Amino acid sequence: MSETIEFSSDRAPSDGTPTPRAELADQSLPAQAQPLIVVGYSSRPEGRAALKRALSEARLRGAALVVLNTSPDLDAPGLADELAASGLRYEVKMATDPHDSAEELLRTAETADADFIVIGLRRRSPVGKLLLGSNAQRVLLDAACPVLAVKADPDLG
Repeated sequence: MSETIEFSSDRAPSDGTPTPRAELADQSLPAQAQPLIVVGYSSRPEGRAALKRALSEARLRGAALVVLNTSPDLDAPGLADELAASGLRYEVKMATDPHDSAEELLRTAETADADFIVIGLRRRSPVGKLLLGSNAQRVLLDAACPVLAVKADPDLG
């Protein structure tokens, strides 16, 4: 189970009508939040790329974000500031096992009835391209909703 850190102000759906949704375990986001994007975040380049794309998608769609922070650094430098500056409604959850976060990301997306998941991928060598990271592969194969996989900017690494 994950722990909720913070979220910003509520925003009703664009058409003003409530939409039935599964509630998050901690019920921090209202049930009518629509659409909803779940993003796997870490302080590594691929995690920052996933957050950047999730913020862009959330602005485009008028969506709320659930950010699953898998960084071993609980403070996650700059994360709270970047989310607060976005003006979007969001919730940050801390992963209980940052090394095996796929199950938690899948469970969060399913519980919240997410519209899609955003994950970051590392750039790989030619041999490394034969294998996808086990967490990323699990999310891509087992998610009940679409998954947007984002490559990290090579200049950020």
